[in-house]
Formats: sequence, C-alpha cells, structure tokens
Amino acid sequence: MKTYRKSLLAVVCLLVSVLTAAKAQNNDSEKIQIPLSQPNKPGTLRANLLNGSITVTGHKGKDVVVTYNSRDGKNKERPRDKDESQGLRRIQNTATGLEVREENNTVTVKTDAFNRTVDLQIQVPYDFSVKLKTLNDGVLLVEDVNGELDLDNLNGNINLRNVAGSASASTLNGDIVASFKKVTPNMPMAFSSLNGKIDVTLPPSAKFNAKLKSDNGEVFTDFDMAMDKGGKAEGAVPPNNFRGGDVRPGTRIYLDKWLTGKINGGGPEILFKNFNGNIYIRKSK
Repeated sequence: MKTYRKSLLAVVCLLVSVLTAAKAQNNDSEKIQIPLSQPNKPGTLRANLLNGSITVTGHKGKDVVVTYNSRDGKNKERPRDKDESQGLRRIQNTATGLEVREENNTVTVKTDAFNRTVDLQIQVPYDFSVKLKTLNDGVLLVEDVNGELDLDNLNGNINLRNVAGSASASTLNGDIVASFKKVTPNMPMAFSSLNGKIDVTLPPSAKFNAKLKSDNGEVFTDFDMAMDKGGKAEGAVPPNNFRGGDVRPGTRIYLDKWLTGKINGGGPEILFKNFNGNIYIRKSK
C-alpha cells in the first residue's frame, strides 16, 4: 500500500509539472485538481510565494483546486551586462515553476519563480487549516474557511472574510482586515502590522483577553472592555532607591504602552500589535 501511495504521489507531481510547463508557454491560467487521501476529514493547505497574491476560498467539493497565473508585464528581470545581449532577441521565460504535493490531507503549493509574479487562486473544503506566506507584490485573502489560519505577508494586505476558527496574521507594510463568524474557544490569536491598520470583527459573544499596543495610532472598539493597567515588573533596583508603595524593594516598575482588558469575562489572549496605524475591534451584527 505504501509503495502504491508513493507511486501515486509521484504521478501527481509529474502531471502537475507537465501541465505547468505546457500551459505557462502561453502565459494562461490553468486549473489543477488535487484529490485528498482522506476526503471526509479536515486537511491543511500550505502555500508559499516570493512574488504574488494568494486567494483561498472554501467550497463544497472534497478536492483542492489550484488555479495559477503568471502576471504579464510585471516580471522582474535580473541585472545583466548590456553588452552580453547586444544584437540578440530576448526570449521571455514565463514558466511558473509550480509544484503541488498532497500527502495525508496536507497539500503543499509553491513556486521557484524568483523573477516572476505568480498569483494563486485555491479552493479548499470548508473545514481546512491554511498556512500562507508571500513576500512582495501580493495580497493574502482567505474566505469561507473553518480552521487554523496562519498568514504572513511582507509587503501587502491580509484579508480574512467570513472565516471561523483561529488566526495568526502578520504583515510589515499593509492592512489586516478580518471578519470572523465564529472563533474557536480557548485558542489564542494574534494580529500584527508595522505600517497599516488592524481591523478585526468578532462575534458579540466572543470571550477573550485583549492585549493591545499601537505606538503611533489609536485603539477603537464597540465591545464593553474591562481595562487593566498596562505595566510590568522587571529588573533589580538598589534598596536605597525604593520609594515605597505596594511594590517590594528591588523591583523596577515601568509602563510599556500595552493595554490589556477582558471581553465578556475574559478568555484566551488575542494580541493586537501595531506601530503606525489604528486598531479597530468590532462586534459583528
């Protein structure tokens, strides 16, 4: 049985490579359908790009469907000596170098297209965990999916629409906009951006401890939040510098700009961290 599975995996990878090479010559989009080893059980998608966007949408089917496309006119050329190409005609390489693998309900999608921008549209069954990463020139979008969501972008936005489960979303230069129809109890979440807003909508009944920080922005919410005072005890202070109060000698207290508060009595921690931009925490209607 193991030999049969390995052979099947090899055939699937080979077919993906052939389809990719053949269709990429025309720079058209192409669909690849990947059956799951256990179609009636939840699965995991892992997709990684250097340049481009990834859109993941939940659907009624039991397979994973990958549609890929190399953008026209936006390919990044490697530096080259002008004299080397003098008198020659450049032949554009549009191959995406796409690789798709499935093993034990885990589907891995990646491309080695370093100097090209590739966009992926992926359909997965509703109960699916998703781990996505892109570096440049792209947006990460997940909608209508129920699972553990892990999204990492360097220069671009992250959008979660009508999702359920838990999420960790981080971008350096971009907005994070997320809308949850349901959250997994007792699961922590985190949303982090350096330059951009963080806007998260949660069910009115969600119970969590909010940990918030925005160095150059403000925090807004329509939840009733029981706020705590942000502060930490750290380091040692000589006894002769102690000024009394309810803090023991030898402890330094400082405010670290973190705000903490409880929503609906508290629960797992949800972290909201921003540097340049506002934080919005909304109740869904």
